Amino acid sequence: MCPPSAVRCLPSAVCRPLSAVHIEMPTPDFLSTVPLFKSLDAADLDHFRQLVREKSYPKGSVILFEADPGDALFVVRAGRVKVVLIADDGREVILGLLGVGEHFGELALIDEQPRSAHVIAMEDSVLLVLNRDDFKQRVETNPSIAWSLLMELSRRLRRADGQIRSLVLLDVPGRIARMLLDTADAGGGPLIEKPLTHQTIAQIIGASRETVSRAMRDFQDSGWISTERRRVRILNRGALEKRSRRRS
Repeated sequence: MCPPSAVRCLPSAVCRPLSAVHIEMPTPDFLSTVPLFKSLDAADLDHFRQLVREKSYPKGSVILFEADPGDALFVVRAGRVKVVLIADDGREVILGLLGVGEHFGELALIDEQPRSAHVIAMEDSVLLVLNRDDFKQRVETNPSIAWSLLMELSRRLRRADGQIRSLVLLDVPGRIARMLLDTADAGGGPLIEKPLTHQTIAQIIGASRETVSRAMRDFQDSGWISTERRRVRILNRGALEKRSRRRS
């Protein structure tokens, strides 16, 4: 396993020692599963393998602070991270949950601006780090990677539009229904593998944990979802779709 990076934590958080993280496949094979690199051939993938650095972070550690210099792209190799904004009073708003194969920091490859949010490890995680200058050099020799980046940015912009629409137009149960459907779709099936606490859902949709708990209980009582060990299974997609279209 790669040595852990220097651990940074929020003042209110506790960073635990890093445990062993299981890596399932070689780096070039893994890169070929990442949407940003899927269009590359074996030779180009091997070039990127030589450029990326592997860093490990224990659960609760801060990978990036808001306003840190924006000089690299990060790909989640193992584990899970959250992208968050933190208010002065300590409240968190979760902008995204990212798992294996997903990436963040792509804006820094283009505009060289400081980081716009914090990124925190939700569990022991291993990340691949690609320096902006190395990425720029590879783009100049293979423009297809730039097109892949534009496609990914477009996808994320559309997703952000949908999240804004939900926050503006839907009540809390509607926002939860939409979030559950979108998360299930991203995973490719009715089971949401990523554990979701009610507190996490509340921080994603902008509601209180108590309100989320009531809505989730109503969804279960209605037979729309089932939950086990913080994993949610969609049982009645049609009902959730209908609820997600009901405006507040």
